[in-house]
Amino acid sequence: MKGEVAKQAGNDHPTSIPTGVFPTSDGHINIAASGDNLWKRCCETLGAPEMLTDPDYATGAKRSENRKALNERFAALTSTNTSAHWIAALNKAGVPCGPINSIDKTFAEPQVKHLGIARRIRHRKLGEIRVVGQPINLSRFPQPETLGATPDLGEHTGDVLADLGYGDADIKALKAKGVI
Repeated sequence: MKGEVAKQAGNDHPTSIPTGVFPTSDGHINIAASGDNLWKRCCETLGAPEMLTDPDYATGAKRSENRKALNERFAALTSTNTSAHWIAALNKAGVPCGPINSIDKTFAEPQVKHLGIARRIRHRKLGEIRVVGQPINLSRFPQPETLGATPDLGEHTGDVLADLGYGDADIKALKAKGVI
């Protein structure tokens, strides 16, 4: 709002601290505890009420200034239990958070299953595989049950060059020279 552009801070939110990725005993989660109310609930849920009275974390500006130390303290706390434990506890406290899933866990997510996001693809080389499709479906333009496979490298080069005005002889010459 002031016209200032916050610099990116890796996996952390550039202005809302603590918001970022934290390790757990079995993976990682994302926590978004920006603002004083969420900060308070997050510290209490993580079992670190002493952080609420620490002058280094008293304000959003101080938490930003001391982000590295704050994130290290949070990481030490979150790594003591599982992702499922922290997600359940933080959700109960109203602190936005969520899992960071591996591919297999993504396909097993109840919401992915409920929304039918996983889609089949018939690939020439790999056979039938599943990928994560779009979570948004438009009633007038529904997604097909089976999606098309990603083309192989160079598969459509001839078509693209033809669309650009290259003739068959030109394309064959480029292939012969190893350009395409």
